[in-house]
Amino acid sequence: MSSIKFKIIKKLKGALARAGVLNTRHGDILTPAFVTVGTKGTVKSLSPEQVASLGAQVVLANTYHLYLQPGDKIVKKAGGIHKFMNWKGPAMTDSGGFQVFSLGDAMITNASKIVSGKLSGNKFLKVQKQKKLAEIDENGVKFTSQIDGSSHYFTPEKSIKIQHNIGADIIFAFDECVSSQASYEYQIKAMERTHKWAKQCIDYHKKSKNSKTQALFGIVQGGKFRDLRKKSAKIISSMPFDGFGIGGSFIKEDIDAFVGLVNKILPEAKPRHLLGIGEPIDLFGAIEQGVDLFDCVAPTRMARNGTLYTKKGKINIFNAKFKQDFKSIEKDCNCYTCKNYTKGYIAHLFRAKEIFAATLSSIHNLYFIINLVSQIRESILNNNFYKFKKINIKNLKCSQ
Repeated sequence: MSSIKFKIIKKLKGALARAGVLNTRHGDILTPAFVTVGTKGTVKSLSPEQVASLGAQVVLANTYHLYLQPGDKIVKKAGGIHKFMNWKGPAMTDSGGFQVFSLGDAMITNASKIVSGKLSGNKFLKVQKQKKLAEIDENGVKFTSQIDGSSHYFTPEKSIKIQHNIGADIIFAFDECVSSQASYEYQIKAMERTHKWAKQCIDYHKKSKNSKTQALFGIVQGGKFRDLRKKSAKIISSMPFDGFGIGGSFIKEDIDAFVGLVNKILPEAKPRHLLGIGEPIDLFGAIEQGVDLFDCVAPTRMARNGTLYTKKGKINIFNAKFKQDFKSIEKDCNCYTCKNYTKGYIAHLFRAKEIFAATLSSIHNLYFIINLVSQIRESILNNNFYKFKKINIKNLKCSQ
């Protein structure tokens, strides 16, 4: 019996979109929902209390990074991720599969998870002077720690064991995330490896008492190839997972179509999570195609670099015009930052290299994205999705 329950409250006519409720042992998640990323058990520059005050329902921590520091056994001894970081709501952990890519091929090329169709060929890759920190074989992945150079070998079973120790409500099967520039032949190998590992993860998880308290999601791979995505969705959906993640690489212009292709195959009654996608403009299409959960570091990462979300597109706070702009980032925004501080002050903090700049910017960006997804959910419930999408997409394409 699954440790979570998922109920669809309303379906959007003519699309795969739905509004639902995901019940976990640490509370309910109203879906669609944005999952705030707290890689090392912390959302950079913010306290868990601040994150919760922004309306965040759920956080996602990184299995690989917590394994390295402070160590999953220490997190377990502390009482699990919730007590360790003082997070009261639902929590998730990824499997470490993304690090197979980010510490592998991405270390020696400029390959990315998402790439424009105009830049999808291998000829656009540039070799970097870095050494791979992840080497894959059929049984697992050898990681070289970026902290001290020590070696660590992850198998599917080890990934699940680590996630058991961390204790999140929802965990993911170990998979291989592949570059968007990878060949068709390699994507087949990686996909088949992911399927084999998925079964190993299920077998290990089901034998543990943790299966009663932690839900396990399987991950669909297949990259930018439609036939592989369909095949992976069929195989992964045939396994007894509690929910599903859609992972791997995409051509940016095709994300919506590929997500829809996969979600038409995945069981309707189980939750779907789109891994690593969270740009405001991308959320509308993915939700329309049946995605329930998203996670992405973009809102806080961009915030720390001075890029701020607004309904009229992004702004770069380093732009000279903001030095003497004594208005809030967005006049009708109810976040703490906009209620109390001006663009001119935030611009000063960034130029002065003050830590408070990251805090104020992260508060705004997270509030913006969490609130936007909440409004999208309401538009589904109120039969107003298409109108809401049209207005917002047009505005978000603007630049300031």
